[in-house]
Amino acid sequence: MSGPTVIESGEYTAGELLDRLREGERLVVQTKVLGNPEEMTLRYDGTTYYCDSPTTLHKHDSPEEMRKCMRHYGYVREGQ
Repeated sequence: MSGPTVIESGEYTAGELLDRLREGERLVVQTKVLGNPEEMTLRYDGTTYYCDSPTTLHKHDSPEEMRKCMRHYGYVREGQ
C-alpha cells in the first residue's frame, strides 16, 4: 500500500476529491490556518468520510456532508 497523496488546498473540486476518496486514496491537503501551514488528511473507509487535523477529527456519513466540510474549510476549488 502506498502512502497518502499530497495536494494543495484549492487544487481540485469537491467532486474530484470525493471520487478519489471513494477509489481508496488517502489525501493530505496542505493549507494555511491563521497564516500557519497545516496538513489535513481526507479519507473514506467505505462507510464514513473523515477529515483529520492534528487536533480535530471530523466524521461525515454522506458525500454531501463531506462536500460541505471541504467547502467550509476551503480545501476545494470552487466554480465547477
